Amino acid sequence: MDYRMRLRNVREDRDFTQSKIGEILNKSQQGYNHIETGRAELKIDDLKLLCHFYKLSADYLIGLSDEPK
Repeated sequence: MDYRMRLRNVREDRDFTQSKIGEILNKSQQGYNHIETGRAELKIDDLKLLCHFYKLSADYLIGLSDEPK
C-alpha cells in the first residue's frame, strides 16, 4: 500500500479531518491534502510528528510494515 493511502486510511479510521492533521503539522488543510494526493512529499519532520500523534511506527505509516506498532 502506498504511504499516502496509508496516511489517509489512518486519518479516516480515527475520524480526523485533513484540517486537524494540517494543524498538527503546522500546515493548512490544502497543504496536508497535497501530501495525501501526491502533490507534495511527506517530510521526515512531519513523519515524526504523525508517528507521535498517532502512536504508530514510521515503518507502518510509510508501508514498510503491515503491523501497527
